[in-house]
Amino acid sequence: MADNEPNPERERRKLTVSSKDISRRLKKAEGATVKHARRFVFRRLDNFRDVRRHIALWILAIGLIVGATGLQFYWYQEGYRTTVTAEGGTYAEAVQGPLDSLNPLFAQSSAEESASELIFSKLLRFDETGRLNYDLADSMKVSEDRKTYTLTIRADARWQDGLYVRARDVVYTVNTINNPATHSTITGWEGIKVKEVDPLTVSFELPAPYAPFASALEQLPVLPEHVLRDVEPQALTENNFSVEPIGSGPFAVRALQEVDATNGRKVLHLVRNSDYYRGAAKLDRLQLHVYSDSDAIVRALRAGEVNAVSDISVVGASLLEGSRYDVEYNAVNSGVYAIFNTASPVLRDTKVRLALQAATDTKALRDSLSTDIPALYLPTIGVRLDAEDMPKEPAYDMKRAASLLDEAGWKLVDGERKKDGESLRLSLVTTKNNDFEKVLVPLTAQWRELGVTITTNIVDPNDPTQNVAQDVLRPRQYDVLLYRLTVGGDPDVYAYWHSSQASAGLNFANYRSSISDEALVSARSRSEMDLRNAKYATFATQWLKDAPAIGLYQSTTQYVHTQGVTATADDVYFVSPVSRYTDILYWSSGERRVFQTP
Repeated sequence: MADNEPNPERERRKLTVSSKDISRRLKKAEGATVKHARRFVFRRLDNFRDVRRHIALWILAIGLIVGATGLQFYWYQEGYRTTVTAEGGTYAEAVQGPLDSLNPLFAQSSAEESASELIFSKLLRFDETGRLNYDLADSMKVSEDRKTYTLTIRADARWQDGLYVRARDVVYTVNTINNPATHSTITGWEGIKVKEVDPLTVSFELPAPYAPFASALEQLPVLPEHVLRDVEPQALTENNFSVEPIGSGPFAVRALQEVDATNGRKVLHLVRNSDYYRGAAKLDRLQLHVYSDSDAIVRALRAGEVNAVSDISVVGASLLEGSRYDVEYNAVNSGVYAIFNTASPVLRDTKVRLALQAATDTKALRDSLSTDIPALYLPTIGVRLDAEDMPKEPAYDMKRAASLLDEAGWKLVDGERKKDGESLRLSLVTTKNNDFEKVLVPLTAQWRELGVTITTNIVDPNDPTQNVAQDVLRPRQYDVLLYRLTVGGDPDVYAYWHSSQASAGLNFANYRSSISDEALVSARSRSEMDLRNAKYATFATQWLKDAPAIGLYQSTTQYVHTQGVTATADDVYFVSPVSRYTDILYWSSGERRVFQTP
């Protein structure tokens, strides 16, 4: 066999491997594996742990850098963001009823006055500072004799049905008020002649100069002549206009919903008047929820039925103070007085009235309500008197009070003041009101300390069996009347204290003084405010000497709303409770965050 030919036997030997060789080779591979494991894994395990620690630290550092950058960006972004009132939405306010008519000529309750303020416009209005400003009118001229007022009406004012407001609407309104068949609750326009000069000009002619007339224009809601001209005056109360009126104010009526006829529970749904001449309101809708009394109003707020409430007492508002609500106490141009019936046998004597004046600690009475209640000892409000003309506030002096009663013949016998065997007894009447009732307690206690016997009677105006006007006020069925006198935007108080208004008018004290009469007449006939103030100073000085009443405190109106809404501004001056609507165009029912320009 040649050498280069295949040898099967030899090839077979080459393919044959012994078990020893396999075992040796496996041990060699095992040794190499362990060697590599020791070298590349176990010996570097500590290094791996160190690397992992470093990686974790780097990740943490990067996270901190990213977080800090994000926080810085957020702070930078917040520097250009601000909180603003939200546009649109619905604002729900609780007011006290009844709400029987939406015609402002018949408004009597707070609910009806509130609705009138929102639906209708006036020629003039009180602005945020409490000063008279233009509304439907854009100019006013007064004649030299101060008896003719000529006003021009702004050309862009429209009724909510699209027609323009014109002078004929003002003429119609005044003539309707003066028609006895109308039975309007708005009075004082008798003897005033109104004339349409041209479609945008109206004039008023007064029988005599009357300084408060401009303020009276603020009380005149203007009605649409084109809607009501064919309605007989006696039929106005029953006309559909009392339910679906057309006004020219910032809000229009959408629906009047009756919720509970038995309790007078209603909801007046108003919508924004987008064509309002002073600009559209931020709110889309405004609801007036009508309740029968202040207790129901407070419950509605707590139950979340409304955003805000008005027509609650100081006592009621104090119960709502806390983190959930903003409570605002705003002084208004009215005052609470203890009015003496000077025709009463006991109170005819000026010394007795002055004794009660000296025995009244008005600060203690105010503090019994709240520390936010303003003082009031003058018969006028809104009069700026110079220091030399300002009469001094009567001092609280029980010794002087006792001395005055002694001089008047009322001697202290066994703790009672008596004269000719008769005790000094006074009947004090007030209307049902949480604030009045709370003040009544310390007031009667102070007078009883003087030895006066006091009987009290609280009359409920909402009780159909009790007619306050006919049964109490007109016949003067009281010795002392604890009552609120509303003054309004002008300081004129002729109606309350002039002798011509005694017995049958609003002079509930039956006060008569020739000096006071002359000062009051002169003050309302002059337009120069410094001269008017001088006359009011004379009147106030005489009034304090005669003491026909005691000024206890200036009235406030309480407005409470949830913290999620924006309502009346802090610097708005309240002439009356409906002055809260002065800045109604800027109210909102919420807030939102927006970017502002750097």
